[in-house]
This record gives sequence, C-alpha cells and structure tokens, in this order.
Amino acid sequence: GTLDSDDVRQLSDAHKASLEKFLPTLNLTRNTEQSMAINRIKGGAIIIAGSGMCTGGRIRHHFKQRIWDERNTVIFTGFQARGTLGRTLVDGAKTVKIFGEEYVVKATIETLGGLSAHAGQSELIEWISAFDPPPRTLLVHGEPRAQDALADRLWQDTHLKVEIPARGQSIVI
Repeated sequence: GTLDSDDVRQLSDAHKASLEKFLPTLNLTRNTEQSMAINRIKGGAIIIAGSGMCTGGRIRHHFKQRIWDERNTVIFTGFQARGTLGRTLVDGAKTVKIFGEEYVVKATIETLGGLSAHAGQSELIEWISAFDPPPRTLLVHGEPRAQDALADRLWQDTHLKVEIPARGQSIVI
C-alpha cells in the first residue's frame, strides 16, 4: 500500500514510525517524485490518498492512471459534494473529464459509509440543545435538501428557528 504525500505531511514523526511498524509494506510518499512513481506500479497496490472531493491534488493524477482499468476499485470513505469529481464517480458516471481529457470509468466505484468526521442530525440536535439560551443558528454547510431537513428537525425537536443564508450572502454577527 501507499500513503500519498499530502497525507504524510499531516502525520507526526511518531505516527509515521507507528504506521511503518504496523504495516511494514506501507510506503509513505514524501514528495511529488515518489507519488508519481506510484504510476509505474504494474502489480497490485492500495493507494491511500487524501482526496477531499477529488477536485485537486494528486488523486486526480492517480485517477488518470487507473480509472479506465477494470482491475481497479476506488473506495470513497466520506461525503462527496454535488458538482465534484468525487460525487460524479459516486453517482455512477460512465465517463469523467480529468485534466481536460475524457476517460471511460471502468474501475469499480464503492462507498464505505460510517467513517465521516461529520456529526449526524441527532448528534447536532443533541449538541445544540445543550445551549441555554439557544444561540442564533445559521446552516452554512451541506446540500440544500440536507440543510432544509436539519432546519425542520431543529424546529420540531427544539423550536429553534435557524437561518440558511444564500451562497455568498454576508451575515452580520
């Protein structure tokens, strides 16, 4: 397996040593050249890359090298926002554009839920219910349907009226 350099930079030396001891076959890529060398791997490999929504970074280079090959599987472990390459893949696109070129998606695309760092509705409602008095609450993250659903549930469960500002709207706090 390989852990890409974007992720390695965020690890402390102790974490790096621990990972290397726990997974002796893990290669931590520390620079661009090492990351690019992953593309020369012809046998099996597990590439772990910090991807966000796959809108930038080395993940796009890895996709360019492998998304067209049915021997590969891409596993998403977090939410992918609408309009991103990650969401396009999760939604089952047959082709994607990477660096201006069209690629047929032959890799298997999987989603592994439950690993998000985001709290669910119940956790958010429990957290906000602990405030006395209830704070002014604005929902500024998430997709519109999810924001509306959370706002409705907050009203039903806590009688808290929340604001959902429009994209780009300035808010005076």
